[in-house]
Amino acid sequence: MADKTLVILISGRGSNLEAILAARLPARIGAVISNNPGARGLAIARSRGITAAVVDHRAYPDRAAFDAALAAEIALYRPDLVALAGFTRILTDGFVGRYRGRLLNVHPSLLPAFPGLDTHRRALEAGVRIHGCTVHFVTPAVDSGPIVVQAAVPVLPGDTGKALANRVLREEHRIYPQAIRWFCEGRLRLDAGGRVVVKAARSPKTALLSPAAER
Repeated sequence: MADKTLVILISGRGSNLEAILAARLPARIGAVISNNPGARGLAIARSRGITAAVVDHRAYPDRAAFDAALAAEIALYRPDLVALAGFTRILTDGFVGRYRGRLLNVHPSLLPAFPGLDTHRRALEAGVRIHGCTVHFVTPAVDSGPIVVQAAVPVLPGDTGKALANRVLREEHRIYPQAIRWFCEGRLRLDAGGRVVVKAARSPKTALLSPAAER
């Protein structure tokens, strides 16, 4: 099977980008593209010999114009998959439709709970016992696309937003490369109902309880 071509979109530090690169996926990274010229992830890409490009959203009058320019830049690399890795811009319906079934995102909550921003603070305020992260296909509705894989972490007594965020981020770094690998290996598909099917995936045999009962 020929390697797939991947384009990664970032806005900041690039920690998920680093996790994707470290996973040694069966994919060629065509480019890393950012809307932020100062994004640390651009330097990470360049240090690995990967094309790093900038499409600065501030140079465009509206979202539609920015998305058109971003799509034109992505098209140069003819990707099989576009991965949002800490990309903070909300994309227009037209852009999302162009990459239907080929646009992945990782979100720091167990969707559909806590879509949008400030997920860890909101989780703590809601008093949930289990939090986590989700990899999903992107659809026009924000943080609502078909779910590929999720990872759960316990919310611990005395947790701060930062501590919880760090625990969730470690799981993002684990499941996002896995989801991309499944795509590259041809193991992901959407069924007739729009749900994700992962070929030859195993279901967990145990439940995560938080807090756990005393023995």
